[in-house]
Amino acid sequence: MRIVFMGTPEFAVPSLQALLSSGHEVVGVVTQPDKPKGRGQTITSPAVKMVAEKAGTPLLQPLKIKTPEFLNALTAWKPDLIAVTAFGRILPAPILQLPPRGCINVHGSLLPKYRGAAPVQWAVINGERETGITTMLMDEGMDTGPMLMQEKLMIASDDTGGTVASRLAEVGGRLLVETIRQWEAGTLTARQQDDSGATMAPPLKKEDGVIDWTTSAQALTNRVRGLSPWPGAYTFHERERWNIWKAAYSHNDVRDEPGTIVSVTKHSLEVATGHGTLEIVEIQTANSKRMLIDQFLAGHRIIPGVRLGVGST
Repeated sequence: MRIVFMGTPEFAVPSLQALLSSGHEVVGVVTQPDKPKGRGQTITSPAVKMVAEKAGTPLLQPLKIKTPEFLNALTAWKPDLIAVTAFGRILPAPILQLPPRGCINVHGSLLPKYRGAAPVQWAVINGERETGITTMLMDEGMDTGPMLMQEKLMIASDDTGGTVASRLAEVGGRLLVETIRQWEAGTLTARQQDDSGATMAPPLKKEDGVIDWTTSAQALTNRVRGLSPWPGAYTFHERERWNIWKAAYSHNDVRDEPGTIVSVTKHSLEVATGHGTLEIVEIQTANSKRMLIDQFLAGHRIIPGVRLGVGST
């Protein structure tokens, strides 16, 4: 089949690579425009763009997708099917109706749970033990189309949003090609989602990284894991921002105010929370690299009783 692929970040790369190796003809790739990134605001290309250019595949990076010009460009490629993985925009009806075999999406959750832009991260934040990939026929809703195939993946207690996403991306590429194979052969039946079981996974913002110490230690540990590598969980020690990259929880019964450092050991800083204590294991301060607590304490004097939090003094 003639296939157009639409995707943007690193998560979408295995899907594109799998299609390029599948025997189908990838007639074009659509990705988001280059954007400034990092402290230096360096203009950076999407990961999908770099793969497409290396493969010599025609590429489009439209600023807007609801234009006659973009629709005409897609139409000129004469796609039998459009495959989508983490493109980042909801496709309008004229695009969905263009390919005769429809538009197939690779989504990083077991739908109908975690519809939206950040399904992997929210699954980890919420302490899920499993997640997966769903391939689906796209409609005009937010991940509401009929499901085609699913594959589960376990979430380990030390997984982060990043490690889960990396494994899911590989599953997604393989499942996309298998879905297309069965869809083309007519051996696959689309199943409507049960909307009553739907949950949402909204986009993450930098502010989502702020640690609320009144939350339970277990929930905070999951949040630290889910927000890694972006946007990262953080708090403040006086006016210094601490990014917390690794933590563990304990059900210790302490009566200190949430956010209070109750113990300093060689391997962790133990902080009171709404329920139990959070043991900070890996940390990063401004203009420094990530450090284990023993490395951090070699250059910082931290005493119990200090309270962490936004605006802490």
